[in-house]
Amino acid sequence: MANSKSAEKRVRQDTVRRERNRSGKSVMRTSIKKLRTTIEAGDAAKAREQLPETLRLVDMTAQKGGIHANAAARTKSRLTCAVQNLS
Repeated sequence: MANSKSAEKRVRQDTVRRERNRSGKSVMRTSIKKLRTTIEAGDAAKAREQLPETLRLVDMTAQKGGIHANAAARTKSRLTCAVQNLS
């Protein structure tokens, strides 16, 4: 429980930021799952269409602090390699 006005404000800010990060991560994870499903199905053309949007979401999530920059780079690298290996 916050004991000062500034601590109460910090709690409010943390709540807003936590919800924003959770939402961004959820959207990113859903996009990654869709891309991985397409890759497993072997649909190279559709995977190439989905890749830029997925990478954009990963970048946005990292930029806003939802995930670490290195985790974003690792994820992007693995997805790109997986799509390239389809053809």
